[in-house]
Amino acid sequence: MPLFFRKRKPSEEARKRLEYQMCLAKEAGADDILDISKCELSEIPFGAFATCKVLQKKVLIVHTNHLTSLLPKSCSLLSLATIKVLDLHDNQLTALPDDIGQLTALQVLNVERNQLTYLPRSIGNLIQLQTLNVKDNRLKELPDTLGELRSLRTLDISESEIQRLPQMLAHVRTLETLSLDASSMVYPPQEVCGAGTEAIQQFLCKASGLEYYPPSQYLLPVLEQDGAENSRDSPSGPTDRFSSEEVDWQNRFSDYEKRKEQKLLEKLEFERRLELGQREHAQLLQQSNSQKDEILQTVKEEQSRLEQGLSERQRYLDAERQRLQEQLKQTEQNISNRIQKLLQENQRQKKSSEILKSLENERIRMEQLMSITQEETENLRRREIASAMQQMLTESCNSRLIQMAYESQRQNLVQQACSSMAEMDERFQQILSWQQMDQNKAISQILQESAMQKAAFEALQVKKDLMHRQIRKQIKLIETELLQLTQLELKRKSLDTEALQEMISEQRWVLSSLLQQLLKEKTQREEELREILTELEAKSETKQENYWLIQYQRLLNQKPLSLKLQEEGLERQLVALLGELSAEHYLPIFAHHRISLDMLSRMGPGDLAKVGVSEAGLRHQILRRAQELLDATRARPELPKPPQGEVLPTAPEELPEAVRPSAPCAELEAQTSECVVCLEREAQMIFLNCGHVCCCQQCCQPLHTCPLCRQDIAQRLRIYHSR
Repeated sequence: MPLFFRKRKPSEEARKRLEYQMCLAKEAGADDILDISKCELSEIPFGAFATCKVLQKKVLIVHTNHLTSLLPKSCSLLSLATIKVLDLHDNQLTALPDDIGQLTALQVLNVERNQLTYLPRSIGNLIQLQTLNVKDNRLKELPDTLGELRSLRTLDISESEIQRLPQMLAHVRTLETLSLDASSMVYPPQEVCGAGTEAIQQFLCKASGLEYYPPSQYLLPVLEQDGAENSRDSPSGPTDRFSSEEVDWQNRFSDYEKRKEQKLLEKLEFERRLELGQREHAQLLQQSNSQKDEILQTVKEEQSRLEQGLSERQRYLDAERQRLQEQLKQTEQNISNRIQKLLQENQRQKKSSEILKSLENERIRMEQLMSITQEETENLRRREIASAMQQMLTESCNSRLIQMAYESQRQNLVQQACSSMAEMDERFQQILSWQQMDQNKAISQILQESAMQKAAFEALQVKKDLMHRQIRKQIKLIETELLQLTQLELKRKSLDTEALQEMISEQRWVLSSLLQQLLKEKTQREEELREILTELEAKSETKQENYWLIQYQRLLNQKPLSLKLQEEGLERQLVALLGELSAEHYLPIFAHHRISLDMLSRMGPGDLAKVGVSEAGLRHQILRRAQELLDATRARPELPKPPQGEVLPTAPEELPEAVRPSAPCAELEAQTSECVVCLEREAQMIFLNCGHVCCCQQCCQPLHTCPLCRQDIAQRLRIYHSR
């Protein structure tokens, strides 16, 4: 038997039958019978117990159900104290309650065709029980207390597993009919059991030492005498009362069947009237449906005309929407390509940062931390370096002094036209001497103040640092891309297109993460430069004269990396080619291997991969551009050589700038990135971590969350628009 099972839900017909029988039992003038059979019950309802207790029912019929237990939870067996007939056959009972002996008024108990495995010992307390039917169960033995049933007249234990009868059964002197399977009996023997009830009782009385008397000599109590005590064993007593009792019960059952048939006829009459009313209702409903169909037809025709007009309008709007979506998709694809290029550029910068950093650190430490020699001290151009430092400081003063001299000279020419030229020259020389004195004083002050020399050297060092310049360039590109992404997102919201919004958000998050990483690298690089400056300052504490002037002169004389590589033998066209393809970080590798354009024409992608060029697409572009440059050089006519001794004037050739990501479409560039708060000034602040560029500097101060995505603002970054 499964531990968990779902209660079987009764059908609608069974539920109606139960309600009908419960209502019938509660009607005024109803008999003492409660019949809830064939209702598909898994347990007796609480209302049945209450009805039996309140209305003093005497017959409870619960056969042909699915009962597994007689007594449900929260119910007491004392509610059935007045029951005389209990019919429980054709159920699934596995046991009777242990306190079933409390039903002292019970006279008939029928539990045929159940799953009983034993009978409780308290069954001996049913002193008024006359009929006990336990046929077709799983009983293996009978309790000894069965001998206490002094009124038992009929006992049916057939179709069970019982092989022995208790000797106490001999004390039941009123037993008239005993039904059992004689072939399976062991005690009494089969021949005794086959002889009938009288032979069995004689055998049991002889085995118990009792004298046998026929049941007809014992007086039984009448069914209608509630609570009457059983009469003692008496050889005398009339038997006509029992026959009259049976006739009385048959009359009562016949009356019950008549009333039942009458109720059934009333029910059929009610159902007939109900069916007639339903037919009338169906006719009215059919008429209303026909009218409703006519109205719906007119409404449907009108609706079809409206839908046709709406469909045409919708098709036009869909076509327009599709066109806008295609434009936005194309714009988004362009931005995605630019972001991909930025990410690839960042990866290349990361790979080459190790080489550049080591080269820069080695160069700075070898050149800046080495001791200053006596030769450098003698060759120090003190006045030139001091003049370069003081140039910005004295520019305004010089212009003012020259203007004063010019005004003074002009005034003297007007007022003293007849004065001698010597006097004018003397005054002009005096003014020039004043200017020279002021300039010498400022230069001497710069030469004496090491703090001012140190500040000038620090500014020049940050300006000429290659890695710091590359980081600033990448930050500027990412700021531009974030501004364009924010404009694109605002345009999507204005067009109410959110299909590709997730892709824009993902690109914006990638750019924001990359911007934060570059800001950290910029801060880290500035920290490294300050550490180098601290080491230089510690070196200058040895009281070396003009230390910062010599370091400033070295930094001014230092040549760019590209110029050094050209002097080392790397061709200028090859440097320009790598710069055009944004591959400047491979310049040290090409210079180390002394690769020229002629060598590139004979190399393949595999050779470049062995050298250290990791990007497959970049290898093919370098080889293709090198071949184009060689072809153009061979096709160009040679210029006539100048005569010896004559030097042709040459202008410095400008190196091509690194290829930047393709510009956005003109439609996005034409838009003004205005502040979404005041709608007046331009957006100047980047919000991190979301990456939106949507507020001006004045409106962003009181904000704690982004106005577009409502995320917390972790950092604000000011951008400057180029005009």
